[in-house]
Amino acid sequence: MSEKLPTVILPGYLASSGDYADMAKALTKLGSPTYIVPIQWYGWVPTIGDKPMTPILKLLRETVDLALAKTPEAAQVNLVGHSAGGWISRLLIGEQPYYKRTWNDRERVATLITLGTPHVSKEKYSLKNMTFVNETYPGAFYKDHLRYVCVAGKSIYGQKGNFWQNFTYSSYEMTLGCGACWGDGITPVESAHLEGAENLTLEGILHSPRGGRNWYGSPEAINVWSSYLQ
Repeated sequence: MSEKLPTVILPGYLASSGDYADMAKALTKLGSPTYIVPIQWYGWVPTIGDKPMTPILKLLRETVDLALAKTPEAAQVNLVGHSAGGWISRLLIGEQPYYKRTWNDRERVATLITLGTPHVSKEKYSLKNMTFVNETYPGAFYKDHLRYVCVAGKSIYGQKGNFWQNFTYSSYEMTLGCGACWGDGITPVESAHLEGAENLTLEGILHSPRGGRNWYGSPEAINVWSSYLQ
């Protein structure tokens, strides 16, 4: 097996690094030494209410630094962002000032893989951040510099009914503006894709790892998207 570049995983919003331990082990076993951004759910609290993602970006930058320091033969990493971690990763590779700080890490990222990321969202609690990302770096903005792979799960169709059906419908509606569509239970398929990226749709994959369900970190899903790691 040929060695791959190191991989850095950025958890989803309000998620903790421990939720991604099995994913990291699987990717390391596949030849890509993998590091998870060290965050607990309460580390997201300073960002609640559409506040700057600067604390998360600092941790992400530090983890990229660590991955490259531990793999001195590598000049780049693969970046994997789950849920909000995907669009936050787009801030890290951007060259324009974001709340008076510029990150500009695109030369150190070979591939950006997003998993169930709501790249388009009408959610009022993230509207300012999402507007900045999509107006400043629309679509696969840096595709001449790095590879974008956007993975969507297609498992639940949004419809009104019982509590969980209503929850899914509302989630899709808040994200895309329409609740009657396919998605992973949280993020609609259309929202998880980016124009100009390599867009994948995985059948039967749910958004999060709760209760042993098939999600983006399950073996069958990893076996598909990990093939895009460089």
